[in-house]
Amino acid sequence: MATGFKHLIKCRCVLSQFKKVKNPPVHQFIVYSEVDDSDNVVIKFAQCNNCGLIHKVIDLCKSDIIEKKEDHPALLTIDDIKVNLNQNISTILVKNGCDLPTWEMVQSIIDNKRWGEFVVLSSETESGSRQGKILQILGESLFRVTPFSREEMIKGE
Repeated sequence: MATGFKHLIKCRCVLSQFKKVKNPPVHQFIVYSEVDDSDNVVIKFAQCNNCGLIHKVIDLCKSDIIEKKEDHPALLTIDDIKVNLNQNISTILVKNGCDLPTWEMVQSIIDNKRWGEFVVLSSETESGSRQGKILQILGESLFRVTPFSREEMIKGE
């Protein structure tokens, strides 16, 4: 049974607000990757959400940049995934403004029948506490949305 992870990919681009900074931070974006039964990341393609460069994701947090900024035929979109999912789950993901990696994670959980797993729909931190909502996938068309709250660890404590 395949598992999956959300992870960060570094791109060589710079966010516009940092273009005049001497040592700008490296831009990173989130992708979802599946790991097969042999613990190998399934190669996929992802597009940088800042500059549009296509990355070939070869491992967790590792990619090779493909120089083209054009659409790649193997890039998934939310619309591609939406047709494969239960309409109720799709509606929840749309209403919560979920990103492509979240849609991919939901599809992976359902495709691989990893019942009981969950995805974070929304989250924010306020006064040292993180609150939000999760979607727990209990079966093919059985799921539950629940709120969560937890205290965040503060560095140095």
